[in-house]
Amino acid sequence: MDQIVLIIGKTVVMNLQLQDQHFIVGGATSGFGKAVAEALLAEGANVIAIARTEEKLQELQQSHPYKVEIFVGDITSPGAVQALKKQLGNKRVDGMLVNAGGPPAMTALEAGLQDWDRAYEQVLRWKIDMVQTFLPGMIEHNYGRIVFVESASVKQPMENLVLSNAMRLAVVGYAKTLSQEVAHEGVTLNIMAPGYHATSAMERLFKKKSEQTGISIDDAMLQYVSQTRVGFLGAAEDFASLALWLLSPHSRYLTGQTISVDGGVIKGTF
Repeated sequence: MDQIVLIIGKTVVMNLQLQDQHFIVGGATSGFGKAVAEALLAEGANVIAIARTEEKLQELQQSHPYKVEIFVGDITSPGAVQALKKQLGNKRVDGMLVNAGGPPAMTALEAGLQDWDRAYEQVLRWKIDMVQTFLPGMIEHNYGRIVFVESASVKQPMENLVLSNAMRLAVVGYAKTLSQEVAHEGVTLNIMAPGYHATSAMERLFKKKSEQTGISIDDAMLQYVSQTRVGFLGAAEDFASLALWLLSPHSRYLTGQTISVDGGVIKGTF
């Protein structure tokens, strides 16, 4: 596809070419998922929004008539992906934001085998099911964009997140391998690795740190802020701006990559 760049005065506006494309967005009523869903809609895309709270999904749908289709349920639960597929039927899917809540905050010594079993289902299994279900349609159309929302912990383990540290690395390994197999089919797969953002998902870390150290939740939050080099927690909108580009035709030459969006938390070169 030809790229279109509009230059208005000194402002450069890139047309992301998302108009009327169809995207599945997980966790579409809060945090990263909500920010990406709203950004896609602003670009004229159609969104299949997934979340567990029907009321919030309906609010999103009502604010964007005819552009939002909703799926109510826990996408990580057994059978949910196939129920989504049944609802969508033969509708073309151009891209997916593979996103859902993470496992509870635990140390390695706290996590039992049942916690590991649940983390496998919550973090890895459903994502493989999702990709295996919708990838064939993308290959048929010789086009697709798949973006996994994981964590900066895949590059630098984070305290109290042993389940996430381990299981999200498995997602990265899966996505990297598959990206090599389908790159010639016009389908790209990339991983976004967010660091500390001002979303509800961070609250479990603030609470855990508070319980471990006896400090207030506000002070615990400040400790996380101090780990960033920019000096503040990211906004979900910061994350969404990159996600949109990765979901667009412009990202055709980028696949199999894990990109940190972390305000400088990760200190490693790669």
